Order: sequence, then structure tokens, then C-alpha cells
Amino acid sequence: MKKLLTHINSPQDLKKLSVSELPLLAQELREFIIDIIATKEGHLGASLGVVELTIALHYVFDTPNDKLIWDVGHQAYGHKILTGRKEIFDTNRQKDGISGFPKRAESEYDDFGTGHSSTAISAILGMAMASKLKNDQSKQHIAVVGDASIASGMAFEGLNHLGVSNTNTLIVLNDNAIGIDPSVGALKKYLTNVKKGTAKDENIFECLNLNYSGPMDGHDVHTLIAELERLKNVPGPKLLHVITTKGKGLKKAEENQVVYHAPGKFDKHTGERIHKTGEEQPPKYQDVFGHTLVELAKKNEKIVGITPAMPTGSSLKFMMDEIPDRAFDVGIAEQHAVTLAAGMATHGLIPFCNIYSTFLQRAYDQVIHDVALQNLPVVFCLDRAGLVGQDGPTHHGVFDLAYLRCIPNLTIFSPMNEMELRNMMFTVQQESTGPIAIRYPRGSGVNLEWKNQFEPIALGKARCLQEGSKIAILSIGHIGNRVSELLEKVENPDEVGHYDMRFVKPLDHKLLKQVFQTYDHIITLEDGCKMGGFGSAILEFANQENFTNPVKIFGIPDNFVEHGTISETHTMAGIDFDAIFSYIKST
Repeated sequence: MKKLLTHINSPQDLKKLSVSELPLLAQELREFIIDIIATKEGHLGASLGVVELTIALHYVFDTPNDKLIWDVGHQAYGHKILTGRKEIFDTNRQKDGISGFPKRAESEYDDFGTGHSSTAISAILGMAMASKLKNDQSKQHIAVVGDASIASGMAFEGLNHLGVSNTNTLIVLNDNAIGIDPSVGALKKYLTNVKKGTAKDENIFECLNLNYSGPMDGHDVHTLIAELERLKNVPGPKLLHVITTKGKGLKKAEENQVVYHAPGKFDKHTGERIHKTGEEQPPKYQDVFGHTLVELAKKNEKIVGITPAMPTGSSLKFMMDEIPDRAFDVGIAEQHAVTLAAGMATHGLIPFCNIYSTFLQRAYDQVIHDVALQNLPVVFCLDRAGLVGQDGPTHHGVFDLAYLRCIPNLTIFSPMNEMELRNMMFTVQQESTGPIAIRYPRGSGVNLEWKNQFEPIALGKARCLQEGSKIAILSIGHIGNRVSELLEKVENPDEVGHYDMRFVKPLDHKLLKQVFQTYDHIITLEDGCKMGGFGSAILEFANQENFTNPVKIFGIPDNFVEHGTISETHTMAGIDFDAIFSYIKST
């Protein structure tokens, strides 16, 4: 059988093929993606679902002269392969390899860096308006947006402006009824009715002054090309509605679209996931959160759970399955999630609002204005805090300690292990503490026996894990477990004290005074940015109390840390075992 993909290194090569050859190319492209992701891991289902659409867009449009943006970017693997990165695609998400998301510095074909959802419409409109101001009438501007992303508030803000912009812009709505978890909300219901032909007479996109076409089969490359060629000559803002199947071409990925969004390693022939064998591992923090929330909610009817489109990733799915009337997936709508929680709190409920650290950045004003200013008892559970590994800088949750620490009324807690997470969740639902953020990392904890009897934690109280005489290590959160390994290796372990501070705000001033009076040298350790974070808080305390002990801060430096394994990113950031160990030896 003729191999077409071998000869495709750019969209210019793609255009040399006849339209009749493109279905074969689509098959080869799917096989190529499956082959690589089966062993290297990554985001699978989204890219398999848009293979024909990717081919059609690059076949019809003159990229990179024409501008093409992929919203979020989970679905951009085929785009990367067709735009000169085929030979290095096996480095995807690996240290020093290509990014798992579109990235401007990586290729002229990546017109906008994406990683968080619902930014593409605003970005492509900005590009189209810039072209208009430059009197460049020839350039086309295209954004591919999923049905989950287009329901987000920011996407609607973009659509609202787009409809009155009179710019040469095309929004391709990739409708597969799923983001990472199944799409939710009234817009999903509307799109379902459009596909069935049972929607009301008025089309919501036409009402927003967009030239609407579709819905059409997103896997029929011939029809797609014909329609895209037509739309090239239609002036003004347009929306093409295409229907696709996430995971198309791999049976297991089509049948279980949630798991095969990012399935890990799998057998490329059968699609069966390859499960790690060996010793039993401690649970993931997200699962400890999920199971503990169900346990508490069964005893406390005031507890509700909220997540913006991440029920599986946050493990709120456990509560959604067992207590569905009190657990809410609000879609990709972080701002709404926070203010919804605030509204519930005014009526005596105890909302556990579970948001990835990197995504809470999208709701900063709501945290300040709607929660903290009114001192409402919302519990923010910040999953994926710290460096997250191969998803890279768009997803590292390293800024939360700094951006939350400056907000009045807000308590900030970070558990060192699973039991501390459980105990703090237990504590905050017992009595109103005002707003609190509990931040914990991606991945596993440290204990196999983690289902402890609940014990309350006194707010603002740290704990001494080991007393010393010369050097005190003050750690916050899970990364503190690294210190016990250090103490086993240092020459004079009794000289080194270790304190699990637990709270970044309020700090345990009484304990800190004892530490600064006892030790010659202070080290702080955090999986967050140095500027304005936990170490900064310790320096502020020292200055306030007129202590002059030298303080060494181990945290994320003032740059965006690239992608790699979590261990590799820790080394890049200088918070790895060797860096800390070497510093202690030299002190």
C-alpha cells in the first residue's frame, strides 16, 4: 500500500495530493499518532477525532500565512505532524522535546500558545482585527473550538464581539459532546437538538450575527474541503459546525472517551491499557480528596461539591456517583464555579470547590470580590498544585501560594500527607473558618494506610518533625517528605531540624520565633514560586521580628519551567534532592 505520510513534511507537501488520496492519508495519520502515544503517552482521543478536519484545514488554507488556532490544544497532534514535526513527534511532552500543546516559539504554524480552554476565539479575533487595521484583506483567520470550550464564559465574550466585528474570521465548532469529561449544560442540550434537527427555529449563532453552516460530518474529508473552500469566499464572521467522534479509529478510545483522553501507555493493536505492576502504591491525593468528601458529606448534609469540568480529574466523580444531587459539574467555567460556591455559602452550605491550581488563576477576581471580601466559608481544594510534569508551563500550579497569600481573610493550608488532607477537610466542615485554600499535588501520597480516624487541626499551627541545633528546614506541603530522605543522608542529622509548617497563612509565629532563636540557619522548601510565596512569607516574618538569621529559599525561580517528568522539572527548578543536599553539606 502506498505510504503518503512519509512524504508529508509541510502543508505544501499535503497540497500535492489529490482529494481522493486524503482518506488514506487520514488513516496513516491516525496510525502514526496511535503508534507514538501507545508508548510515549499523551492526549490521544482529541487528536484522533480531528484527523480529517486537520487535513482539510491545512489542505484548503494557506498556513502559516492564514492563521489557525487550536483551542486548548489537546487536539493538535495531527497539526504538529503535518507541519514539520513528524520526525521529532516521538519527543512530544518529553524533556527538551516538543510541547504537548501549540507553542509559538516551537513553530511558525503555531499561531497562538494554548493550554487553557476557550481563549482561541478572542485570540483569532485579535489577529483578524489586526489584519483589518493593516488593510490586509487576503489573510484568513480560523479557530477550532470544542463544544465544551465554546460553552465557557470567555468564549461567549469572544463570540459576542466577533458578531459585530465584520472581520474575516471562521470559528470551527468541533462538536463531539465531550471535553475531558462529557460536556454539560444547556448549550450542550441545544447542540444535541441541532444535530437531531429538533432545535427551535432560531439558531443561536445566527442570532449572534455569525454566518452559520452545518452541522456536517467531520470525518468526511471531501465534504469538509468543499465547505471550507466555499467559506473562504464568504466575507465576515462565520461558524462551521462539524460533528466528530473523539477517539475515532481506535475502538477502545471511542468506547471509553473519558479514559482515552489521556490513557497512558496502551497496546496499539487492541487499545488495552498497560497497567503498571509491582508493589501497591499509595493513593493519589485526588482520590483521597474524593473518598474523604463522600465520607464527610454522608454525615454532614450541608456539604456540596463543585468542579469546573474536571469531575474525573479531581475525583469529585465519587460524590457525583454516590450523592448526585449535591455534587455539581458546572462546565469550563471557573469564575462561575467560585461565585456559585459563594452564593451557596451565604445560605449555610459548605461548598468544596475543587479546581486545579492552574485553572483557579482564571477566577482570581471572584476569589477576592465574591468570597474573601465577604469572608464566606468556601473551601477551595486546589489539585495539581506545584510542578505537574509533562503538561508543562500551561499547567504547572506554581503561583497559587503567591497569588492567594496577599488576599485578606483567606487561610492557606498544604498537607504533607494524606492524613493531613483528610483532617483539614474534616476540620473546615465542622466549624466556619472563613475561606480556605487546601493545595495538594498531582500524583500519589506517601501512605498505604491513610484512612485515619479524623482529628481536628488547629488553624495556623505547624508541627515539629525533628529537632536540631544548627539548621532548620521549614517545608510546606507534600515536598516536605523529601526532607526525611535528606536527613538519612546528611553527616550530622541531629544538627538539622525539620518543621512541617502546614499553613502559609496564618504562619505559626510562636513556633517561628523559637526556630529563629534556636537555629543559625533557616532553609525554606516549597513547590511554588519563590517570589511572593512561602519563603517570602518567612522573610517577611524575620524582618518584622528583627531576626537576622540567613534564610535560603528553595522554590520555583522567576521563569516558566518547561515540560518533563515531575522529577526532571524539580531538577530544572532547583528543588530536587541533590540541590538541597548539596546546599546543606556546604552550610
